[in-house]
Amino acid sequence: MPAHAAFVRRRVVDGVCEILMDHAPVNALSVPMLDELLAAFEHAATDDAVRAVVLGSTVPKRFCAGLDLKAFAKQDGDGVRALLERLYTRFTDLQHRLGKPSIAAVNGTARGGGMTLAISCDMAIVDADADLGYPEIDVGVIPAIHFAHLPRIIGRHRAFDLLFTGRAFGAREAVELGLAARIAEPGTALETAHEVARVLAAKPTRVLRMAREAFVREVDAGGGYRHGVATAVENFCNVAATPESKAGIRAFVDRPRRVVDREPR
Repeated sequence: MPAHAAFVRRRVVDGVCEILMDHAPVNALSVPMLDELLAAFEHAATDDAVRAVVLGSTVPKRFCAGLDLKAFAKQDGDGVRALLERLYTRFTDLQHRLGKPSIAAVNGTARGGGMTLAISCDMAIVDADADLGYPEIDVGVIPAIHFAHLPRIIGRHRAFDLLFTGRAFGAREAVELGLAARIAEPGTALETAHEVARVLAAKPTRVLRMAREAFVREVDAGGGYRHGVATAVENFCNVAATPESKAGIRAFVDRPRRVVDREPR
């Protein structure tokens, strides 16, 4: 991790590396924050003391609200592509070659890019009062990467429902749909994820690595998902360049804000 890290905390306990987003109020994703996340995962991948990874948040009731739309609205086409290359392509590739199990501890709100981070991990544990969703289309962009994997996980019709209505859903529905593995008591997702990670970290190291590599290959049989990620970048960038998208993002950024509001997605 860089010495000047401002958005991410990293600690290793009992062979488990906790990578904690620390960017109040909602862990909105920008290029600098994604660079720190990628650096933290790269470090975990090469650290022999790390045998499992947990991705979580230090912000109460907020896992990650998705893209920082204030910063996103100022980006040109190259800037949008640079952000998506990190969130979609590089993060997906890094997860594939991590060599150790990864668990997302979803302690509250997860929207858009926050769902991307969670679903990219090997498993997700969600607080019982977590609030999840894919509302990108409401502000003029699309949840493009989720087009590549969500229909495979929950089926075409249920995926269309979530991705095109943008409705919020909770922990119980997430588990029923197969988007999360377990429900934790409110406020305990990180603790529960760490407990599961310690169990995984105690497995034979080489066997676990080889088993995970075989699992990842089977899940991505034929390279279909990773090809879908590349397509998702193009689809997102094409939509983001339209006047309707620019107007929708600007309207969201400029709207009056309540003290407690649905944060950038």
